[in-house]
Amino acid sequence: MFKRLFGGVLLSMLSISAMANYESSYNLPIGVTPVSREVHALHMMSFGVCVAIAIVVFGVMIYSIATFRKSKGAIPDKSLTHSTTVEIIWTAIPVLILIAMAIPAARTVLLIEDTRQSELSIKVTGYQWKWQYDYLGKNVSFYSTLDSASNEARQLNSGIDPSSVKDYLLNVDHPLVVPVNTKVRLLLTGNDVIHSWWVPDFGLKKDAIPGFVNEAWFKAEKVGRYTGQCVELCGRDHGFMPIVVEVKSKEDFDAWLAQQQASKDAAPMNADQPKAAVATTAKL
Repeated sequence: MFKRLFGGVLLSMLSISAMANYESSYNLPIGVTPVSREVHALHMMSFGVCVAIAIVVFGVMIYSIATFRKSKGAIPDKSLTHSTTVEIIWTAIPVLILIAMAIPAARTVLLIEDTRQSELSIKVTGYQWKWQYDYLGKNVSFYSTLDSASNEARQLNSGIDPSSVKDYLLNVDHPLVVPVNTKVRLLLTGNDVIHSWWVPDFGLKKDAIPGFVNEAWFKAEKVGRYTGQCVELCGRDHGFMPIVVEVKSKEDFDAWLAQQQASKDAAPMNADQPKAAVATTAKL
């Protein structure tokens, strides 16, 4: 019996190990950052331990019920009322398991909070109901709100089928743009109420609280477009302030950053042009 039980535990552990690299909608995403992979590995390890414990506990229970049932003539031993040894064993084993699980969990927590040696710092401010991104030291700042197509379709009696809108409620007018393989530090705060910045593929969720500045970081290792949401109930339009992060190659990011800086420098000049035109008309 114990050989079968041990074989079942071993088989379950091997199956879980094989599933560790399998990503589905029913499990945590493996993600594209060191933190997300570490969190996924910790999750699968904890899940494997829980499955192994369940197999052992329920295996012993089922074996005991089937083998020592009354119909087989089993008679309870009324003299056995207490065993100090058994109590020590079933107390010590869970403690050792918890300690063994706490060590990698502590290592993951330290990794999540380690914002040292960041290469790019971005201040993220949550508003009702949009995000503001300030690239510190880069002279680039903009707001990110729900894209116009989704915003129009979500209105009551709009007559627009939401399924006809591409990336409905998952697209914005100005995404956050970052370079690949770069440690990005986020400084998060709120302007009105508590918000929360969450991108599943980064393994990152951090609250944006008015009057406080929280730190977080990520290092996307794959070029692409990644979406997230505000996951702190912040008002009636809470569900309409998505997050979109575009991870570009370093060359493309430098070109984008230069374009943003140039357009911002040109904005005051463009703003003065109507005044000049009015002055010229007045002289005529």
